Amino acid sequence: MLYYIIKLVLSAILILLISEIGKHNTFMGSLLASLPLISIISIIWIYLDTKDVDRIMNLSYNIFWFVLPSLTLFISLPIFLKYGLNFYFSLIFSIICTIVSYYIMILALKYFLNINIQ
Repeated sequence: MLYYIIKLVLSAILILLISEIGKHNTFMGSLLASLPLISIISIIWIYLDTKDVDRIMNLSYNIFWFVLPSLTLFISLPIFLKYGLNFYFSLIFSIICTIVSYYIMILALKYFLNINIQ
């Protein structure tokens, strides 16, 4: 149980630090947020839990493919905001666009790379 609490606290601290830095310096906040910190932390936790290098290789490979559709959020959000949409509507529409992009990527991975998504 202590192990899960440590994982939770460290992850929460990281998110808190990035959001606080972003309030004061958007460049540094965006730089830190753009780092694949969640992926790195997840890879470390999974490795510590399983010591399964094949699982880490597959996770890394799959993360690569899913980074591409995640970029949709960062492209669409400023576009919606630029055209005067309310922040919350812009965020919701950007999330919807991102979900559609993930769905398209899953279909493409199944079709072109014969990857079985479970």
